[in-house]
Amino acid sequence: MRSRIQPDRRLTVRMGLTMFLLGLLYVAFAAALVVLLKSVVLIVVILGGLLFAQYWYSDRIALAALKGHIVTAEQYPQLHAIVDRLCALADMPKPKVAVAELDVPNAFATGRNADHAVVCVTTGILGLLDEKELEGVIAHELTHVAHRDVAVITIASFLGVVAGLMMRFTLYSQAFGRRQDQNTAMILMAVMVVSIAVYAISFLLIRALSRYRELAADRDGAILTGQPSELASALVKLTDSAARIPSRDLRSVQAFNAFFISPVGSLAGLFSTHPKLERRLDQLAKLSEQMGRPL
Repeated sequence: MRSRIQPDRRLTVRMGLTMFLLGLLYVAFAAALVVLLKSVVLIVVILGGLLFAQYWYSDRIALAALKGHIVTAEQYPQLHAIVDRLCALADMPKPKVAVAELDVPNAFATGRNADHAVVCVTTGILGLLDEKELEGVIAHELTHVAHRDVAVITIASFLGVVAGLMMRFTLYSQAFGRRQDQNTAMILMAVMVVSIAVYAISFLLIRALSRYRELAADRDGAILTGQPSELASALVKLTDSAARIPSRDLRSVQAFNAFFISPVGSLAGLFSTHPKLERRLDQLAKLSEQMGRPL
């Protein structure tokens, strides 16, 4: 079934370019590990297994990490009603609906494709937004599913995850805690250097893609509901509320910023997963003017 949410060619190009560059980086990373560790089979099994697990089980992994669980229409009738209405409007399959038991107000979409997608909201956002604002947020997340950028971000983040694991493994390896020959020390150091370089490059590529995909989802989600002002109001509330959440709670979910509709404790500029709030609000204000509904 084809969604009424129109494809974004610029987003498609960015996703393709990011995947191509990360693919090259992935091959170079694997080749470097093979040369350093001298085990083709081991590297292929490890990297292939991790990629498969992250892609195939991305929805379960994300929900488990954020204390989320699938909910029924009987448990959350208003939430399901919003999703049903927007899916009918967009002419797209209804994703699974989940709620995460978190005070941090936020929402995200995950899953490898539209038929295996999950839209999740936190208990914090349910208590913060009114129905129209929540509808704007859900429309934003459904747009991510329609654009297929959820799967791309999931796959794209794989390389950074592997590089990060390699860095930690090398750093905390027992080999550093005992006497070792010079060759072993050089190999471990080389693995560390390669992993750091791969992590840094994938970090920047993913964030560049993430910032654009958020703008695309804001725009098309607002078009779907016809109410840009409601999404703008929700974004302002989410940003203001995040400033009042204890730092400990924010740190516990900050690793998922690339998936959230609103960042928590996000870095600025090249290191941010989201565009500045002012830019998002400006885009929504212009869209409201075009619709004849000024903010």
